[in-house]
Amino acid sequence: MKIGFIGLGNMGAPMAANLARAGHEVTGFDMAEVSIEGVAMAASAAEAAKGAEVVITMLPNGQILRAVAAEIIPAMDKGAAFVDCSTVDVDSARAVADQAEAAGLLAVDAPVSGGVGGATAGTLTFMAGGSEAAFAKAAPLFDIMGQKAVHCGAAGAGQAAKICNNMILGATMIVTCEAFALADKLGLDRQKMFDVVSTSSGYSWTMNAYCPAPGVGPQSPADNDYKPGFAAELMLKDLRLSQQAAESADADTPMGALAQQLYTQFVEQEDGKGMDFSAMLPRFEKRHRG
Repeated sequence: MKIGFIGLGNMGAPMAANLARAGHEVTGFDMAEVSIEGVAMAASAAEAAKGAEVVITMLPNGQILRAVAAEIIPAMDKGAAFVDCSTVDVDSARAVADQAEAAGLLAVDAPVSGGVGGATAGTLTFMAGGSEAAFAKAAPLFDIMGQKAVHCGAAGAGQAAKICNNMILGATMIVTCEAFALADKLGLDRQKMFDVVSTSSGYSWTMNAYCPAPGVGPQSPADNDYKPGFAAELMLKDLRLSQQAAESADADTPMGALAQQLYTQFVEQEDGKGMDFSAMLPRFEKRHRG
């Protein structure tokens, strides 16, 4: 398949490399000068998109996605698929899908879970929104770049699934860290707490699979000085997207809003930038009530 790939950063570069290794003809474009084995580089986004059966984008935000879409949609052949793997606001995802479909293109919003490690290993999870035909066109590529792809519904549903999931994740990580800090002050051994909670009604992914306490549970960023992992500033981005979506949909999300507030403070006013999002635990260890 002839593929255009726009946005070759930490995530996009290994995704494009996996497609090239699988035998696809990949032409890439990025604002920075990059070199990826097996990927031919174009001079512009429009050039990368021209003649491609599928164009994949992996971009930082909705504003940039809208700008790139405006450039590449006129350059794409009718019947081609525009697959956006960025994590952006739902409104931007839907607006770009509408533009693509009006131009006779198939459109899929397919944000990913799995981080740079998953992008490199080809084990990402894709949450996809769009028509059945659009998803079917992209599915063989999802199989190369990831281990699972879920068709969540119409345009924007992939972004909706991603931000709802990460709103839960952010809020759950905060309360897991709070609980460990409270356990410390109550004199409860962390391993004993893990043994109870991980098999009781308080269990969660943040406790059982990604425990924020070093030396407790499976290996996690906590065991590597809280190096990401999933960076706190990326969690903050997703929480902001969740609250933007909540405002647009007139949804009441007080826990999500508070999680955003706490991660904003952690990233922008404390030492959270560049740390894993589970580094909330040492933050709470140092704090007192009030």
